[in-house]
Amino acid sequence: VLSGCGVYDGTEIHEASAILVHLSRGGAEVQMYAPDVPQMHVIDHSKGQPAEAESRNVLVESARIARGKIASLAKLTTADHDAVIFPGGFGAAKNLSTFAVDGKDCKVNREVERVLRDFHKAGKPIGLCCISPVLAAKVLSGAEVTVGHEDEEGGKWPYAGTAGAIKELGGKHCVKEAHVDTKNKVVTTPAFMCETALHHIFDGIGAMVKNVLKLTGK
Repeated sequence: VLSGCGVYDGTEIHEASAILVHLSRGGAEVQMYAPDVPQMHVIDHSKGQPAEAESRNVLVESARIARGKIASLAKLTTADHDAVIFPGGFGAAKNLSTFAVDGKDCKVNREVERVLRDFHKAGKPIGLCCISPVLAAKVLSGAEVTVGHEDEEGGKWPYAGTAGAIKELGGKHCVKEAHVDTKNKVVTTPAFMCETALHHIFDGIGAMVKNVLKLTGK
């Protein structure tokens, strides 16, 4: 499930690509979805600032990553899939929810909430990375997730405060490089929540994908 195209206002592209590579290596068939809604705003990634005069659609932008093969999130059903995975990027906190603005009082996109609840109820695994575990913490009360460490450690974990927000949302935060909540079948990894080499992020995402596939029992 994508949230746009670009780390500051949509899906983190390296995370989406890593997930797709690991899914391919694991032999999975993949269908990509995104909500058909306007983005919260558009960020000029060369400046890190909002582009005031622009507006973009989350589904249209996500189609860039999906190479055009994408459907509206409203069409995603548990009957058609064994698992669901959410990459990170600020789009998860801006377009899939209002977490970037409202923190613990955030609202989650109606279709995103439906998908999370439906897969949870069906006992099918849910994978999330980077900031997207906040979605599970908000919707699935008591879910165990990780966004990495709870202290910045000299800038290595610049978004460490998110761990506290997860607790306020009703989730349980685990200080790990990857975590499997076997009860809720929720698998999470920090990805770009950590300032580290790209291959470490790629490997962490690989562990998440591997565990999601394992939980499908296929």
